[in-house]
Amino acid sequence: MSEVSRRAILRDAAMAVTAGTLTPLMGQQVHGIAGAAPDARRCLTEHEFRTLHLLSGLILPAEKDSPGAMEVGAAAWIDLMCSQNPELAAIFTGGLAWLDEQMRHRGQTDFLSAPDAEQIALLDIIAWRRNDSPEFGPGIRFFTWARRLVVDAWCTSPAGTKSLGYLGNTGVAEFVVPAASLDWAITHSQSSDR
Repeated sequence: MSEVSRRAILRDAAMAVTAGTLTPLMGQQVHGIAGAAPDARRCLTEHEFRTLHLLSGLILPAEKDSPGAMEVGAAAWIDLMCSQNPELAAIFTGGLAWLDEQMRHRGQTDFLSAPDAEQIALLDIIAWRRNDSPEFGPGIRFFTWARRLVVDAWCTSPAGTKSLGYLGNTGVAEFVVPAASLDWAITHSQSSDR
């Protein structure tokens, strides 16, 4: 892949993320580019990257038969997207700084080094829109972005698509949506808590 097409893919994917129009193919292409240098940071500082790496694992942990967001490189994927989109970079650098500041208010050094229980307690607050307030509003807005991008990164990773059973653009004789999936989606779409 030429450097020009690589840049175009990243630019288009980063714009699609902020517009809410990222396609699975775009996400998969970004994984291909990020996978070429999985340890390379492109936008975030070392501390920000490590915090995002931890946060991604808290948002989507590994399960017995499926890797989590940490294992699929969600932080590297998000960092690469941030390197192509100043608006997204500002959201993540500001949001990660907000997490650290909240931990300092709780007597900790930062989010990354805080005890697990403190990290989870803060995330339990900002995971819900019903907790919106001047104090927690910025964190809630950041966490909404972080959760969405961590899930996008996981779902478009090779391991994520395999875990989901995603077939892509493959012909099938019949497509049947599992009743349990429909029930879950209907139940959760009617909830006003988030």
